[in-house]
Amino acid sequence: MTATPVTGTEIRGFRPGDGPSLVAAWCRGAPADPIAPDRFRTLVLLDANFDPAGLRVAVAGGRVVGAAYAVRRLTPVHGTDLEPEQGWIPFFFVDPAARGQGLGRRLLTDSLDWLGAHGRTTVDFSSYTPNYLLPGLDAETYPEAAKLLDSLGFRTLYEAAAMDRSLVGHRMPDAVARRRDELASLGYRFGTPADDDLVELIALAGSRFSRDWARAIRECLAGGAPPDRIVVVREPGGRLVGWAMHGAYESALERFGPFGVLAEMRGTGLGKVLLHLVLARMRAHGAHGAWFLWTGERSPAGHLYRDAGFSTTRRFRVLRREAAR
Repeated sequence: MTATPVTGTEIRGFRPGDGPSLVAAWCRGAPADPIAPDRFRTLVLLDANFDPAGLRVAVAGGRVVGAAYAVRRLTPVHGTDLEPEQGWIPFFFVDPAARGQGLGRRLLTDSLDWLGAHGRTTVDFSSYTPNYLLPGLDAETYPEAAKLLDSLGFRTLYEAAAMDRSLVGHRMPDAVARRRDELASLGYRFGTPADDDLVELIALAGSRFSRDWARAIRECLAGGAPPDRIVVVREPGGRLVGWAMHGAYESALERFGPFGVLAEMRGTGLGKVLLHLVLARMRAHGAHGAWFLWTGERSPAGHLYRDAGFSTTRRFRVLRREAAR
């Protein structure tokens, strides 16, 4: 393939009309993670924090040959905190025809300069919420990107594992079914949350787990997702102590999570029961598989997933660059 000369390539902010060319270049530049126009519209253009000037676009010969997305908070996730020192680069790519000439470095440097001009001294790749596309960098799939980010001062904060499992032939293991019955006999109640239960569920998710999980639950239900995508559990005294669900993100039926059990209730088998109850519901709705993007591979949750038949399909590095002070 003949390289597109970078000399004369313009790097500028996103403009109306760039979208179709940008999506096409993205799919060429990151074929393992292509994006459809509707997902690009929803996750990028309609994001409350989207600033066209932050989506740095490389244009050569009238077409997009690369892009890097720099974003900072214009709307807080919770309360009034705009995280004024924090910025993110959720994605970048270069068309294969334009590689080998330093364009990726130019795009990333331009993005870092743009964030710096807005006071952002800490930049993460790519754990931006609410609309992250991937947890971080898959260095095995994109080794050149890993080298480039490293050369620009990005360092690994931690790793996230994406896992999948087939649901064909899924049935709750006998041991888990027995534990479900034992817990029920002790007064634990598993079931679909009623409308009034959702207030407590969202409060639990936001206060004890992740504010972004609370947002995801609220937005998916407000968007029309049925409550039977969720299984909650209450202890004998009536307190809500855990839940599991699917289809919370982008209405993807086969995407599992969020999923949480209070720390003081772990080791009781509640997590295993919740997990398999939701997998059974997913199968009943016609799902052939279950997947998610983010867990600690060696964490208690990672072990729980592996015991339930999940296997790691990709590993991501969450990266951070801090400007010299």
